[in-house]
Amino acid sequence: MASCLIIGGSGYIGTHLAKHLLSHNKFSHIYIADLKPSSLQGNPSITFFQLDVRQPIPKDLLPENPEWIFNLAAICREPGYEAHEYFETNLAGARHVCDYAEVIECNNIFFTSSMAIYGPTKGATEETAVPCPATPYGASKLAAEFIHEGWKRGKIGRRLLIVRPGVIYGPGDVGNILRMIRAIQKGYFAIPGSASVYKSYGYIYGLLESFTFMMEKKTDFAKYNYVEYPCEPIGYIVKKTKKFLGSSAPVLTVPMWVLVPLSHIVQCILGSKNPIHPVRVKKVGTSTHLVPKVLLDTGFRFNYNYLGSLEHWSRIAPEDFKLKT
Repeated sequence: MASCLIIGGSGYIGTHLAKHLLSHNKFSHIYIADLKPSSLQGNPSITFFQLDVRQPIPKDLLPENPEWIFNLAAICREPGYEAHEYFETNLAGARHVCDYAEVIECNNIFFTSSMAIYGPTKGATEETAVPCPATPYGASKLAAEFIHEGWKRGKIGRRLLIVRPGVIYGPGDVGNILRMIRAIQKGYFAIPGSASVYKSYGYIYGLLESFTFMMEKKTDFAKYNYVEYPCEPIGYIVKKTKKFLGSSAPVLTVPMWVLVPLSHIVQCILGSKNPIHPVRVKKVGTSTHLVPKVLLDTGFRFNYNYLGSLEHWSRIAPEDFKLKT
């Protein structure tokens, strides 16, 4: 059985992906390369190498040539970086990964892009939609897609799979979904903007299943969205969360014209690193309505609706749902 390399594998998706691939016996050994250490070090089937994708990747990085390269390395937090930093990391990283794959003659790359390449999506958005990124992160990810596609066209027999995930949530993640859950538990959650705004979320275990599903399809090129299907408005997500938690706490809807000025005031008081940042507030109130049309057309089974994902999550990581005093 062959090995694989997960570049950017110490992050949330990469750590779960490594465990998923091992548990499904997809590879005999997994190499993780990242700037920060991996929490999976110590597993005999995993070897970690420190790597900065902004620099060329040495040919002899690994003791063997991997069958697959999963490129997850990126600067993605918004806000948090200067505009040029997204391009310096995400574009240089794409070039160096593709150069490395060419040098070691690895013919299979799985690249994790982002729904940010579309920009705000007011209506249902499939993979054929014209990308219109509205942020440096989204623009850098779209450019990175083009770099990978150039590598794909460079030689017959190469395979390139590109996934554009929505906001991924699940065990161990402290992102928007878990923050909403804890706020509802405490009884002080408010819906920003409108309850009818669609939000494209993807459960981590569904995303991982899409990875192996697309690899097994044997297609040599695909770009696909990953979000749970159907995409639901934030009001529905809140309603299902309250049902799961058994909460009767009232949930108000606060208009953006109140929230955005308030977030500016909070930022002035607490500084730019506080979680109530104007950019994040605007993002929460902006519609993202992706449709995973490619997966639907190829027969992928979506095993986790929103309520089902919470039930699965609470079974395998019940500690995430315990309020800390």
